[in-house]
Amino acid sequence: MSALVHAAAGDGFTAPASQALQAPPARPRVRSLTAEATFIGRSIRHSVRDVEALLMAVVLPVMLMLMFTWIFGNAIDPSGGYVDYVVPGIILLCAGFGAASTAVSVSRDMTTGIIDRFRTMPLRSGAVLTGHVVASLARNLVATAVVIGVALLVGFRPESTPFEWIAVFGVVALYILAITYLFAAIGLAASSPEAASGYGFILLFLPYLSSAFVPVETMPDWLQWIAEYQPITPVIETIRSLLMGTPMGDSWWLALAWCVGILVAAVAWGAWLFRRKAARR
Repeated sequence: MSALVHAAAGDGFTAPASQALQAPPARPRVRSLTAEATFIGRSIRHSVRDVEALLMAVVLPVMLMLMFTWIFGNAIDPSGGYVDYVVPGIILLCAGFGAASTAVSVSRDMTTGIIDRFRTMPLRSGAVLTGHVVASLARNLVATAVVIGVALLVGFRPESTPFEWIAVFGVVALYILAITYLFAAIGLAASSPEAASGYGFILLFLPYLSSAFVPVETMPDWLQWIAEYQPITPVIETIRSLLMGTPMGDSWWLALAWCVGILVAAVAWGAWLFRRKAARR
């Protein structure tokens, strides 16, 4: 009682440290791998539930392959071997269609308010993007395997060894990873899911301006320069060489350089955009 009187009188009395007000302890930060695994599982569940998008990522490239093989194939190559030429391009086209949906998913997360909830949680912000990208990689690898299976049914006859098949899937996985991160960054930059879909659709035209469907030397002179020096052509030529035994030349290191360069730039751009846009919310 006397202590309270002295305190009220302002004689400098201070309460013991045990009675001082203490701030509540901060919530422990979620471990990085735990956060990544959670968001990867979330994105995979969303992919499985979106059956229409999953089917389109597989059905559309298969339809294009059948169209080029059965309708245009005999006109382009009367010997009937056009399917062997076109499959590497169809593989990358399939990867592009599958990765394009990542831009829409990321943009939807940024515009629906779910990011606000994630920001209140003690986790690394980049885990959200990692979840989208890894889930897209797994989804696109499955779609690629389906496309190759259908190609084998319609007459595709690769000459690859088991080691070359492993190398093919390695190149395809690196390409998918690079363009998926690029599409994720586009989804962050877009103002809406519709805009993200439009930007992604533009990038899907790149395989048509490459050696995917016809040799570069058959194109007009002004277009040959574009087709030869854009990133898709060396990736296609590397895959074609591994599958069909065609000369590889410098394609393999150009393909790796393009994929790694796109991946590094997309990761940096995406991280900057995510911090910038999340900070505004």
